Formats: sequence, structure tokens, C-alpha cells
Amino acid sequence: MRILVVEDDESLADSLRRGLSAEGHWVDVAHDGHRGLELALGGGYDAVVLDLMLPGLNGYQVCGRLRRLGDPTPVLMLTAKDGEYDEAEGLDTGADDYLTKPFSFVVLLARLRALGRRGGARDDRTLQAGDLTLDVVGRRCRRGGTEIELTAREMAVLACLLAQPGRAVAKQDILDEVWDAPTSVDPNIVEVYVSSLRKKIDAPFGRRSLLTVHGTGYRMAPDGG
Repeated sequence: MRILVVEDDESLADSLRRGLSAEGHWVDVAHDGHRGLELALGGGYDAVVLDLMLPGLNGYQVCGRLRRLGDPTPVLMLTAKDGEYDEAEGLDTGADDYLTKPFSFVVLLARLRALGRRGGARDDRTLQAGDLTLDVVGRRCRRGGTEIELTAREMAVLACLLAQPGRAVAKQDILDEVWDAPTSVDPNIVEVYVSSLRKKIDAPFGRRSLLTVHGTGYRMAPDGG
């Protein structure tokens, strides 16, 4: 399995990396929520081991953003909190499993194997508007039978819009979902990416699917334009 560990305790993160690597897994590590989200959105992971209390974005926020962007990668949430409401919030946010610290490494491995079996049984998540499709897991975009090359950020913006076809999505909501530190980013950057997307998903096909909603943001035409 290819596993992403997002844990701010560097000693624990290194221990997990070494232990999981010794079991034959490929492991990447992030020590804060922003970096963890960035890596997770890069795709290709079979599971994410996600600490709850992280600097930047906490585990709830990271998991919530992944799910709202249509990323179905199984998430195992790690936390020192053992209250039933904390566990319920983690699962409601989109986590697939929840393990309380301190935990047994043997149990962690078993939970990851179970998530791997479940994840392998899932259908790939595909977002669609008319003949425009975005394979979130495979990171592939198509218009009819034509494949469209998009950057990771363009895909994230498009996923944000395709997840709510026909509905106006505020520019600030797109910033919050796609950018790691939205408060430090000029909101006009969204316009730049929308313009780039139009040149790739609409203009070459004579379509008009990505619409401007003046005073609000943007809307994806449900029929794909």
C-alpha cells in the first residue's frame, strides 16, 4: 500500500514511517494539515493516517476538504481524544476509521489492511456534467472521448464546481477548499484558474459550461454546456 502519514509529532511520525516501511508499504509523511492536504490531493494513496490535532488545518478540516472535493481515499484518524463525540465527529467528517492514542502497531496494521480491502472494492469516484467527466482518483479529465490535460490545482477547482453542478459556488468557498492558506491568497487567483479551465474544457469544444454568476462566483452547467 502507498500510505500518507499526517502527524505533527515527528518522533511518532518517524516511528510509523519506519514500521510501515518495514512491512513493505510506501510511506510519505507530513507534519501539518496544510502540507498533508496538499499531498493527499496529489492522489495515488491507498490510505491516509491522519492525526486529529495538527497545526494549520486540523484533522477534521483536512478530511472534510478531501471529501468535499470528492476524494474517496480511506482515512484512518489518530487522536489522543477518546470521547464518543470526538469519534462521532471524526466519522461524520468522512473518516473511515478512528484509532485512539496510545495504540498497538499490530492493530494499526490490521485496520489499514481492512481499509485497503474496502478501498479496493470501491468504484472510482467520477464527477460529471454532460460529457465532461473528472476521475478524481485517477486524476483524469475527459470531454467525450478526448482527454484534457489539467494541473493538480485546475483539477481541484474543477472538482469543487463539478461537485455542485447547477449551483453557484462562491469564489471564497473555492479558495477555502483548494488553497492551503486561503486568507493569504488574492481571491482574484480563482479567476485566473477559471479562465485557464475555460480554455481547456470549453473553448476547444465550442462549449460554455463554466459560467460566471455575477456577485457570487461560478456555476457548472449540469448538461456540460
